[in-house]
Amino acid sequence: MAGTAERMAKNQKQVAISEFFEKNKHFLGFDSLTRSLITAVKEAVDNSLDACEEARILPDIRVKITKLDDKKNIVELQTEDNGPGIPKRSIEKVFGQLLFGSRFHAIRQSRGQQGIGITGVVMYCQLTTGQKTHVRSKIATETSAAVVDIGLDTRKNKATKSNEGRELWELEDGTLKEHGLEVTCRMKAKYQRGRQSVYQYLRMTSIVNPHADITFVDPDGDVHHWPRVTERLPRKVESIKPHPHGIHLGTLQRMCTESTDSRMTSFLYKNFSGVSTRAAKQLLEAAEIEEKGKPKSMKPDQIRALIEAFQGERVLNGKPVKLLNPPTNCLSPIEELLIKKGLSKTIDSRFVTTMTRSPTVSQGNPYQVEVGLIFGDGMAADKPVEVLRFANRVPLMYQQGGCLLTKAIESVDWRQYGLDQAGGRGVPKGPAAILVHLASTNVQFTSEAKEALADNGEVMDEVRKAMLEMGRGLRKHL
Repeated sequence: MAGTAERMAKNQKQVAISEFFEKNKHFLGFDSLTRSLITAVKEAVDNSLDACEEARILPDIRVKITKLDDKKNIVELQTEDNGPGIPKRSIEKVFGQLLFGSRFHAIRQSRGQQGIGITGVVMYCQLTTGQKTHVRSKIATETSAAVVDIGLDTRKNKATKSNEGRELWELEDGTLKEHGLEVTCRMKAKYQRGRQSVYQYLRMTSIVNPHADITFVDPDGDVHHWPRVTERLPRKVESIKPHPHGIHLGTLQRMCTESTDSRMTSFLYKNFSGVSTRAAKQLLEAAEIEEKGKPKSMKPDQIRALIEAFQGERVLNGKPVKLLNPPTNCLSPIEELLIKKGLSKTIDSRFVTTMTRSPTVSQGNPYQVEVGLIFGDGMAADKPVEVLRFANRVPLMYQQGGCLLTKAIESVDWRQYGLDQAGGRGVPKGPAAILVHLASTNVQFTSEAKEALADNGEVMDEVRKAMLEMGRGLRKHL
């Protein structure tokens, strides 16, 4: 028996994270040929928008798709932006290492969170065509652009590079590009038109990013252009500290172990949002922990007691310790006027109403709900309304039925607001489009592919309230 156990133990190996995703590429949104193309465009465009906003540059984004082999479904995707570019030494990390990014540990609203995005695209291209991804990057302080072909060694989760060099990046008018990034990759994918298409993804992106100028050249050579309708960049978001209501036991344990603070009071005050010096003392009192104690020397049962005080399970004078809400400067809503402009530039309308709710907090995470309703000509009166779902300014294209945002729309009886709805259930019918946007520091998706929002009672109520208020506006108009 001992021999069998030894043999079984020898057969167990650790899997590299990139090797895991290579075998389970559907987790990242590469589960069908049409969806793989949308996922690739989404990752590239999200990165471009994030980079431009962080550098306070108004984004100009160009996406071009070319069919290379119709029978084998091979397409080339090229995306270009006017962002700050990526320094040459960082290119291989950004494009060739999974879980490399600046946003995973930061608590603020951002499009990407896991650091999987663009590396997943590099991996998918390599997997389906055997080709590397060509990157051209120009930063403002250098005269020439860095060029390199990037692949991925999935066993080591490291980039493989070839054809490195530098070149002058000339634009069509003969001038040199100041700064920006261009990514060219070949993959097995299918271009299609309709509701779930690259065209629709970019159209939706332009609605909630009214400060971006987006050009799309489709495989037939047709050029689609969504100009920017505002020169105002989204509000710059600040990172905030974690709030006690959103902390798990293991996280608190790690924070205590890594802490260099000499007293528990300063540890709580300095590392958490919503904790005043008074609240720090009260939390420790409720958890029966010495104020002078060192975070490093906390015992497991003390950490558990502190978590219970955080959650209000341990009380002081019969009441839970009162904590402040976390600051909301970590959120960047689109704002009502700009949602109106964004909707109106893509849909002809007779009536538009929009609404941005005040920020609120769920499990220690600040979030904000925005909704818009456009009622207009040229939309089918006998078909379900168009539902436009967004999380942190990113369109959600799939799994509409399983998404919290859709469920919130379906929970409203739209018949009293002038739209058709069989039995007062489901998505209403009528010549309208309903937009709903959730801005949050911690968007809870149903899967890694980030297609639909998971159920959360507090967020559901907030979206529903916004819908009811907007419905009243539509009823007045009609």
